Amino acid sequence: MANVFDNVLEQIDKISELMKLNDKEIKILSNPKKILEFDVNVKMDNGSKKEFKGYRVQYNNARGPTKGGIRFHPNVSLGEVKSLAFWMALKCAVVNIPYGGAKGGVIVNPKELSQKELERLSRGFVRNVSDHIGPMKDIPAPDVYTNAQIMSWMLDEFEKIKGKHAPGVITGKPIELGGSLARSYSTSMGGAYVLREIVKIREQEPADIKVAIQGFGNAGMNMAKILDNWGYKIVGVSDSKGGIYNKEGLDIAQVINIKSSKKTVTAYDAKKVSNDELLELDVDVLVPAALENQITKQNADNINAEIVLELANGPTTPDADKILFEKGVVVVPDILANAGGVTVSYFEWVQNLYGYYWKEAEVLEKLEEIMVNSFKEVYATQEKYNSNMRNAAYIKAIERILAAEKLRGNI
Repeated sequence: MANVFDNVLEQIDKISELMKLNDKEIKILSNPKKILEFDVNVKMDNGSKKEFKGYRVQYNNARGPTKGGIRFHPNVSLGEVKSLAFWMALKCAVVNIPYGGAKGGVIVNPKELSQKELERLSRGFVRNVSDHIGPMKDIPAPDVYTNAQIMSWMLDEFEKIKGKHAPGVITGKPIELGGSLARSYSTSMGGAYVLREIVKIREQEPADIKVAIQGFGNAGMNMAKILDNWGYKIVGVSDSKGGIYNKEGLDIAQVINIKSSKKTVTAYDAKKVSNDELLELDVDVLVPAALENQITKQNADNINAEIVLELANGPTTPDADKILFEKGVVVVPDILANAGGVTVSYFEWVQNLYGYYWKEAEVLEKLEEIMVNSFKEVYATQEKYNSNMRNAAYIKAIERILAAEKLRGNI
């Protein structure tokens, strides 16, 4: 697989031309502040020891402590983690919350580990980074194949090492340990608020809009649930084992039940489609909610959706972006579309620092305001530069990051 960080550098080059950035500015954007590489030693249930490669990249901290998830996945690489950390820096800047960007990962298939092995891996990860993370330094969160339980183990390990309570070191925690209400579905909710604004501009009705969602993990499943409740027609969904399609619409509550009991959506009674075929369905809105590099120059011409809402990180390559723009497809970029998650993580952190917690309605009201305002700012920037929405979001975010670097005297 091509190094996904090459795509980031290509994106930086493109934006540098539009914004007429100088060499110093480009250098700051192209290089992470800190890269941690380490081996996590885990005692396996059979008594043997196994090493797992771990990474934590802190990309830019000019606007505040760095922030970003930790993923456990067999395809984790340093290039991927650097890319995700860069996108996190932009994501926080585009919704104007006071964070920089970071990301972490471990090369592991968590499905092959027992619960106890997973716990030992999680605690081992924290032991390797404990001097480099903290509520005012770097704040991890869940990502692919990590969850609230894993965050609980990580929090506990950090607090044991430091000898004090520090709930603000990690977000995406269970409510009982200082998590925020609405955090579990905030990524999807933020994306739904943005989609609603676009639909308003286009003067469309939800009932007339057909949606396909690639990826039926936390983000994809919650997006299906929210849009279904709002009256959109969900006609196709998929997970790692394949997809299903019904042009009349799927019974989302039933799909969720089947996914929960059978561990795959493909057990639902509907036409079977592959993940590749799902991307090319005849729909109004396509939501890539799986992994990066799903829409490429090979399949971009075959995308039939009018709107692509990127709930996953980096699902569209730069080559594909160009093709979609020329076709008139509206691509809502990941750094805006999926920023609801980090926004509510920010709320969680604020509540931890306060020691005072908000009601769910209050969290959603604050999230809606930030997502709607951010969309409007990006939309206005797009009009100003006569560009696509991704470039506009990058420009808005980079303006804020470079303004902070200039104020600090780094440029």
